[in-house]
This record gives sequence, structure tokens and C-alpha cells, in this order.
Amino acid sequence: MNYYSKIFVVVISFIMIIASCVPAKHFQEMRDEKRLSEQERDSLLIDNKRMDVKLTELQARIAVMDKEIEELISDSTDRALRLRNTKTELDRTRRQLSNLQEAQDAIAKGSARETTRLLQQLQTTQEDLMAREDRLKEMEKTLNQKEAVLDKMSSDLEKRNERLIELESILSRQDSLVNALHETIASALRGFRGQGLSVEERNGKVYVSLEEQLLFKTGSTVVDPNGVRALKDLARVLENNPDINIMIEGHTDDVPVIPGPRMRDNWDLSVLRATSIVRILLDESSIDPQRLIVAGRGEYMPLDTDDTAGARQKNRRTEIILTPKLDELFQVLETN
Repeated sequence: MNYYSKIFVVVISFIMIIASCVPAKHFQEMRDEKRLSEQERDSLLIDNKRMDVKLTELQARIAVMDKEIEELISDSTDRALRLRNTKTELDRTRRQLSNLQEAQDAIAKGSARETTRLLQQLQTTQEDLMAREDRLKEMEKTLNQKEAVLDKMSSDLEKRNERLIELESILSRQDSLVNALHETIASALRGFRGQGLSVEERNGKVYVSLEEQLLFKTGSTVVDPNGVRALKDLARVLENNPDINIMIEGHTDDVPVIPGPRMRDNWDLSVLRATSIVRILLDESSIDPQRLIVAGRGEYMPLDTDDTAGARQKNRRTEIILTPKLDELFQVLETN
């Protein structure tokens, strides 16, 4: 089961559990949140499929054009050889015509019969010459047309190759950006290693995972001072990388919270913790709020499904997921 299918199953399960006890207004809000999550999932799937389809179509079209160019080159070579042979034959015919004209002049005073024969031969030769010249012109015209088509196809192929190279360059820059971002964040947060913080690169994204022990006391949504320092260090890196989108995901274990006026379950706890982290990242920083997405995953995306204290400790975490913007990539695909 893939990532989005898990999200869908979690959301459906949650709706079935709370449908009988959640007030209508709150239920509608959660349905809206589910619908937004599904739309985001569908949009990402569509974008991914569209990129795959367009890349496949572009490569197939390039292969077809390569084959057509080879055929045109072969045909053009053959026609050029035939044109050369025709020109040689035309020169030989012209020499024959010249010889006949000289012979005609030499026997101009000869018998009428010989003169008539020579005139007929001259006329035939002239007609043959004109026919050959017409065929030569037609062949030259056809060759020029073929060369024009070949030039156009070569130009189109060059443009498509340039777009493919540009696409590969963008993807390479995205990978380099993710690698550099991973190294920068890992370096900036090196002082918090061993304190419940890890930085990983997966699937073209950078994941900053912060365990509960670094950020929150049990059941609390207030970030500890040590966690605030780590988030401030991270915010300074994110300020210098404006082309990175930021998602903050809150995760809890499966132990129910004690219901209160601010939260009724682990869903509320995970969302409120993610919101607390967003406020710290934005406080006294120049990060554009439009870059940030807040999500609460509750207890439904555990790292460890064992029923032990150690497993529950791993699952109580906050993940900050950093993704390069894909606007430039989509623009190149749209032009194709």
C-alpha cells in the first residue's frame, strides 16, 4: 500500500470512529480537511503521471524523428548521385549536339537527303536534351524540397533535444539543491545530534525528524527551550532557501490524551504541536507563510507498531518535510 493509500485508509477509519460522537460542525470541518488532503494527493498523482507521460512521449517522438532523418539522408544521397549522373550524361549529349552541328555545317552543301537525315537527328537530339533538362530541373526541385524537410526536422529535433537537456538539467539542479539543503541543515543542527533530532534525504525530499523529548513534555503543545533553539537554527537555513516548500507533520503514539477544552484526542494534539512549531519558524524570520503546510497525523502513521514503551517513544515525533518547488519543471513540460 503506497503513501497516499495509507492516508486515505487512515482518514476513512477516523471518520467511521468519530462519526457517532463528533458534533456536526466539527465533523464537517474534518470532512473538509479530508477532502483537501485527497485533492492534494490527487493533484500530486496527476502531476507525477503527467511528467512521466510527457517524458515518454518526448523520447518516442525523438526516436521517430531520428529514423525519419536517417531515411531522408539516405534518399537525399541517392538523389544527389542520380543528379550527378544526369549532369554527366547531359554534358555528353551537349557534346554530341555540338558535333552534329559541326557536321551539319560541313555538309551544308551536300545532298538534300543527308541534310534531312542530319536535321532529323539534330531535332531528336535537341528534344532529348530538353527532356533531360526538364528531368534534371524536376530532380533538383525534389531534392531541394527534401533538403528543406530535412532541415526542418533537424531543427525540430535540435529544439526537442534542447528541451530534454533543459529538463534533465532542472532535475539535476533539484537533486543538487536537495543534497545541498540536506548537508546545510545537517551542519546547522549538528549540535542537536543525540538529542532526538535526525536529518534524512528520501525520495527527493529532506526530512527533519524531531522526537518528543526534544520539543514537548508529555501531552503538552509548548515547545521546550532546547527545541526552540533547534527550530530557530533551522529557520535561518530555510530563510536562505526560498525555493523550498515546508510541511510540518505532528505525530503521536496510540495512548489517548486526557480530553480538555483545547484538545479532545490525539488528532488535536498532533495538529496543535505542528502549529506551535510553525509559529516558532515564522517568529522574527522572513519565511513566506505561503511556503508552509501544517498537518496532524495523530497516531495513524507510526514508525514502530510494537506495543512497547520504546515503540511509542519513536512514534511521538514531529517531521518537517522540505520539498523543492517544481514550477520550473512544469513550465518546461508545458512547452512540450
